[in-house]
Amino acid sequence: MTAAKPTQAKQQGGGISAIFPFIVIPVLYVVAYIVWAKVFGASGNFVDGDNNKDPLPGNYAGTIYKGGFIVPILLTLFFTVIVFVIERFITLTQARGAGNIDAFVRGIKGFLDRSDVSGAMAACDKQKGAVANVVRAGLTKYQEMLGISGMEKDEKVIAIQKEVEEATSLELPMLEKNLNILATIASIATLLGLFGTVLGMIRSFAALATAGAPDSTALATGISEALINTALGIGTSALAIIFYNFFTSRIDGMTYRIDEAGYSLTQTFAAKGH
Repeated sequence: MTAAKPTQAKQQGGGISAIFPFIVIPVLYVVAYIVWAKVFGASGNFVDGDNNKDPLPGNYAGTIYKGGFIVPILLTLFFTVIVFVIERFITLTQARGAGNIDAFVRGIKGFLDRSDVSGAMAACDKQKGAVANVVRAGLTKYQEMLGISGMEKDEKVIAIQKEVEEATSLELPMLEKNLNILATIASIATLLGLFGTVLGMIRSFAALATAGAPDSTALATGISEALINTALGIGTSALAIIFYNFFTSRIDGMTYRIDEAGYSLTQTFAAKGH
């Protein structure tokens, strides 16, 4: 029962984390819209202080505002990436626990080689990470199997292996949570940016068609406003891809160490158990 407490606590806390994206993303949209309308759309960024007119020469804030209604959506995606990158950093740092994971796994192997299950459990309690939670669940089953007679050794090994797999299946969702949001943003941010650019180009050429003689300055301004969307979309997508791959790599490393520790448990029991 003791070994299950950390996992149960995580499951109970999963209710808040499950609705977190549905709360934070609408809030971020409101923030993004205010930034677009009040900061980028401030009167000081435009000719004659009118945001319906052209931005002042070299004023990028005004140019971003002129990117249109797609800009606050792209800003929302950008802010969302920042928030969930911070959230994943915090979660994965906690999941690593105290100390070096490789040293912890080596220490567990050493305890098992000396048949010191209590010492291995104490090390898990001290480490307090996701790997330690899984290993402790396996150690609890390991200790339980040592006290059971009337079962074949192979059955005991399978029971330990199954316990490790079940504990792993409970830990992994917490590690991978919200990564799908980063993956989705990585895919759609560039497309939204291109969509905003196409709309901006349509407006620019439509204005030139009704204005008579082409105005190269107006055309250049319109194109730069349209391309703002592409720049925001590509930048947001690149950021999401970089951190998605970074977090995936860290999770894979933890999973490998969980598998390594679980293998040590089963092999040690197969060699020394009875």
